[in-house]
Amino acid sequence: MTDDGAVIGTVRAARIAGPGREYLIDDEPVDIHIVDGVIADIAPTGALTPRGEVLDADGAWALPGLWDNHVHTVQWALTAERAPLGHAATAAAAAHAMSGTEPLPDGRRVGSGFRDALWSDRPSLELLDAATGTVPTYLINADVHSVWLNTAALEREGFRSDDGVLRETHAFEISRRLNAVDAGHADSAMRRAGEQAAARGVTGVVDFDMAWGAEAWPRRIRDGFASHRVEFAVYPFDLDRAIAAGLRTGDSHEDSAAPPAGRGLVRMGPLKVITDGSLGTRTAACSHPYPGDPDNRGVLTVPSDELVALLTRATGAGLAVAVHAIGDRAVTSALDAFTTTGAMGSIEHVQLVRHADLARFARLGVVASVQPQHAVDDRDLVDRLWKGQTALGYPLASLRDAGAEMRFGSDAPVADLDPWQAISAAVSRTDDGRAPWHPEERITIDQAIESSVRTSLRPGEPADIVVCGTDPLVARGEELRGMPVLATVLAGRITHSDS
Repeated sequence: MTDDGAVIGTVRAARIAGPGREYLIDDEPVDIHIVDGVIADIAPTGALTPRGEVLDADGAWALPGLWDNHVHTVQWALTAERAPLGHAATAAAAAHAMSGTEPLPDGRRVGSGFRDALWSDRPSLELLDAATGTVPTYLINADVHSVWLNTAALEREGFRSDDGVLRETHAFEISRRLNAVDAGHADSAMRRAGEQAAARGVTGVVDFDMAWGAEAWPRRIRDGFASHRVEFAVYPFDLDRAIAAGLRTGDSHEDSAAPPAGRGLVRMGPLKVITDGSLGTRTAACSHPYPGDPDNRGVLTVPSDELVALLTRATGAGLAVAVHAIGDRAVTSALDAFTTTGAMGSIEHVQLVRHADLARFARLGVVASVQPQHAVDDRDLVDRLWKGQTALGYPLASLRDAGAEMRFGSDAPVADLDPWQAISAAVSRTDDGRAPWHPEERITIDQAIESSVRTSLRPGEPADIVVCGTDPLVARGEELRGMPVLATVLAGRITHSDS
């Protein structure tokens, strides 16, 4: 394999396994010729003289570059610095785990990844205080919609809570503060995260970080970040700023100081609107109440009239929209707003959908931006918390059969930034040896790959290419999750090489 950073002119002897193979007469190896970051020609191996430096695939399988269409980039990048709590089976266990965690340089202890909806006990201020004392301590739920703080942390942040738990808007504010590390720290973490993503074949992400990406991403590119493409979102609290700056979805966003490797990588993305909560926090807006809590049907955090107003402003300013909607009431409200405003964009998560709403995605041209790994991670929560719901839980095949365009993501750090996890979960609907969960919602490997890419391997397309060590079209389950990525190519430049 060729070294990372090399600009190549030819991928030699690759078998095309994803979009683009429909233009070939057989599955014999081909050479992919690249000029100025674009696929210029594809021909049987050896039929044309190689161009420039050669990446030898040696008969391995090639796909278009993979995208993760839902990432909270800085929060994902900082996860490595935070205590992992996914193993904690009780609130007491999580509190005890934090008692032995070393504080970060800013004096705060931070852990993440717990799932309290499965605990037999409940988080409390007294329990966390007893375990953590006077060191400000923060535990971030796996779904990021709630945060458990001790008294010292609540006082430091200026919040009050009887049980120490902050939910939804207040939880997001805590996450924003925890993620607001200095630029050098954040950018260094992002470089490491970008390298990890490239090692899994990622050539593009949609960034839903709550910071002002219009400043952060050009700075990172100037400083040498060049691991993948980025579409960055803005939130309603920055909508006026985005409009005043003339930001429009799809526009390139960089400056003249960008080094050659980073040029053309950053574009303006959508306006992100969070309209309900989450399953794990029991705040996703649903038609029927949560078990044991007859008054709780979740929260619609953005009323329908406000959502229409936001989509109208965004559309008039040239911004697409990405509407977070997990519960079926929220999904219906989002689709209604798209209908009223003519806005373009996506609904993010789409975890509980009324049968009558399935066909509306295709009719409206609204993308269903889903995270297949959540279905297998949440199966026990769904069976417990949504057993009384009559809408479809975590649909994939049903959306596909209704004509909806699907795009896959991870929601990292909620799940790992690894498209192969999403692909495997979509195809198998299990990851732990149990029988597939709702196997009727499985889709084919071709459909899963199609939902994970933005381009095709054919002339005229960007030379974003992933070279795989196993044929993805015959791999299943754990083989897909552990897919060996031999090389990742971004616009003709190697961002990862397993050599």
